Amino acid sequence: MNILVVGGGGREHAFCWALSKSRRVRRVYCAPGNAGIADIAQVVDIAAANTDELIAFAKNVGIDLTICTTEDPLANGIVDAFAEAGLWIFGPNAAAAHIEGSKAYAKDFMKRYKIPTAAYEIFDNMHAAMAYAASCRFPIVVKADGLAQGKGVLICHNLEVTERTLHQILVDKKFGESGSKVVIEEYLEGAECSVLAFCDGDRIIPMPSAKDHKAAFDGDMGPNTGGMGAICPNPYYNEEIAGECMEKIYLPTVKGLKEDGREFVGILFFGLMLTNDGPKVIEYNCRPGDPETQAILPLLETDILEIILACMDKNLDNLEIKWKNSAVCCVMAVSGGYPGKYDMGHPIIGLDQALERGTMIFHSGTKQENDRIVTAGGRVVALSAESESLDKAREKAYSAIRKLRFKGMRFRSDIGDLGASNPAAKLSDRGNFEIS
Repeated sequence: MNILVVGGGGREHAFCWALSKSRRVRRVYCAPGNAGIADIAQVVDIAAANTDELIAFAKNVGIDLTICTTEDPLANGIVDAFAEAGLWIFGPNAAAAHIEGSKAYAKDFMKRYKIPTAAYEIFDNMHAAMAYAASCRFPIVVKADGLAQGKGVLICHNLEVTERTLHQILVDKKFGESGSKVVIEEYLEGAECSVLAFCDGDRIIPMPSAKDHKAAFDGDMGPNTGGMGAICPNPYYNEEIAGECMEKIYLPTVKGLKEDGREFVGILFFGLMLTNDGPKVIEYNCRPGDPETQAILPLLETDILEIILACMDKNLDNLEIKWKNSAVCCVMAVSGGYPGKYDMGHPIIGLDQALERGTMIFHSGTKQENDRIVTAGGRVVALSAESESLDKAREKAYSAIRKLRFKGMRFRSDIGDLGASNPAAKLSDRGNFEIS
């Protein structure tokens, strides 16, 4: 089969890498791709948001299956458009992708289907929002309703910061129409956990759990980012918790979406908080996480294309998915200043030297410039290392990433360090997370 992957980040690099190992894949294309993806797939200079051009390309080249793992095209209906054009595509349609496209819908959905989550209220008015915030126990979480490239969730430690945050979202329109409404919810304490799951509309098969590290600096300090690294499996997630999640969260979500007329076929992301009162949903995503994907897919033994086809054929029950009994530590190298302002176009040195047995480099923000690879984003590359234990995977990952360098490069030194990243740490020890 000829496969087209839509997107150009580390998550898409990981999918192209996994697909390139499938015996059923003839050729992998990726639009728009990046410099790393170009080593294993043919990159196509079409933006992920340009659905019409992607459809024309798929028809002209003879693409058998398109895979979209990027939230904006999914929320904007790329699956619907491809289906209308008679083209096969993997991912949720716009109705199903609304579970990520609107946090207000997602919260009301969980309330209706009794899925455990944080207490919340929804506002489109600054004064009403502030009146509610004044009655809350701090810290609280303020979320822009729509998609905001991973930057629309803010933790506020006091009323002054809350007022500033609400003004930026609702009045200054920091996130455009994505901030036309906000969700204000209670701050949950516990261990964060990411669970990605294959869905065929009726059935759901979770992947191994992961733990994302969102804060910019060591010790979970600083503003939230798109993700500074991840580990798999998550040591805080066990069989008992997995069973509880299946009963109270995963199955009710898939069933509820179908009852809402939003049948979900694709990869559904559950952002969980493992609290003292049990697991609760922080967020849903309509696609796999980044960098969780770069930590999870190296452990997959089953042909990923077979899994995708089983989802599309509504045949997950008849497929056994196998995973390696090992661990992965994924560390993200980012541009200086990220998630704020940063420079691009700096040559990346040491990519070949960092590759050794059990390590993989997934490009996020890179491009080819003449005969060299240069930085082209805030998150630049993810170094994923696999070993028999988390400690050994961490050691291997950090040994490898220290062989990389580019101007301004930095990375967290505590990805997967469970002692340094304390899930019970009080927010008062970490400061306020505000819009940068």
